[in-house]
Amino acid sequence: MDAQGVSTAQLRIGDNIEAWHRGKLFHSGRVTGVVPALELFWILDARTGARKLLDPEALEIRHLEVPAEPLLGLSPA
Repeated sequence: MDAQGVSTAQLRIGDNIEAWHRGKLFHSGRVTGVVPALELFWILDARTGARKLLDPEALEIRHLEVPAEPLLGLSPA
């Protein structure tokens, strides 16, 4: 399923994604590995900390916009 236009070939290590199935969020995390030839990829699940192998054929994959992290230790100008 590609409802958001995200295919395995478009994923990069470090991308933050959500994996949905039938309107429910199943997984959320950072991509740790991609195998485009097999249409599979791994994430580090944000909830459990476990590495998960995901199949985008069975899930709707959505890229997450991650807010910029504040710079620490810098004083305002």
